Amino acid sequence: MDLTSKIHDLARAVSGPGPSADSHVSPAGKTQQDLKKQYQLGSLLGHGGFSSIFEAMRLSDGAPVAIKRVPQNCVWHWAELPNGTSAPLEIVLLDRVSPGFPGVIQLLEWLELPKDIMMVLERPEWCQDLQHFIRAWRFLSEEVARELFHQVLEAVQHCTSCGVLHRDIKPENILVDLATGQAKLIYFGCGTYLQDTAYTHFAGTPSYSPPEWTDFGWYHSEAATVWSLGILLYQMVCGEHPFRRGQNISCGQLLEVLSRSLCWPRARQSPGQGCLCRDLQLARCSALPQLLSGR
Repeated sequence: MDLTSKIHDLARAVSGPGPSADSHVSPAGKTQQDLKKQYQLGSLLGHGGFSSIFEAMRLSDGAPVAIKRVPQNCVWHWAELPNGTSAPLEIVLLDRVSPGFPGVIQLLEWLELPKDIMMVLERPEWCQDLQHFIRAWRFLSEEVARELFHQVLEAVQHCTSCGVLHRDIKPENILVDLATGQAKLIYFGCGTYLQDTAYTHFAGTPSYSPPEWTDFGWYHSEAATVWSLGILLYQMVCGEHPFRRGQNISCGQLLEVLSRSLCWPRARQSPGQGCLCRDLQLARCSALPQLLSGR
């Protein structure tokens, strides 16, 4: 049985709204009335940070989309698109990574209003974020976790090749298309440009920050990314965050977590589950291409 069939079996009780849309990023310049003429706004899908996301339908063809609203006064970083247009950094980063790559959510167009930034994003017909997907089944089988995790690694590697650092990899920011089995990286609001030197400002979810940030106030892009990927894999196969109460972790706490990973109740383990999580300490020392080649 392939991954798509397995995901269908796991998520047969989950429904989602209409087919995905496909388009190219359009420049800003439309008005709010133009937006209302093109899209029918639906219910709130979720909110986080300073943004709200609504389901919507594109009236021209009935394709489902998601519309993300971010207040202008909450957009602190701006950059330039290839055509010279000034845009929020999140849009500039998405413009780099989303066109033509299935593992990243597609930005269809965006709109700058006097008080808000509006982003129109693809929305698969039948989808669920990975956090809810894991919670529905307590933890994922090794086979399903391995395939989804590999797709996430490919998406992260793609972002790296485009010079983009996501900085907030976690189950809530991965969307699973239940019709195809495709995992999609979403939410680039904490993202930034890739750099070789250390970062001294953290953006993202504190409980996914690497130990060096907690201990020293700096981190490097690849090591921090692999750290968050390790937490993600642990959550996929164990159904919970590896650190109690999801607190920030320091270097001195690692041994406790690693020793606890050997002591999960047997009823919660698949045959290879313990091996997968013991290998997280090795993954910490691995580069992203090495993780991909070790599928």
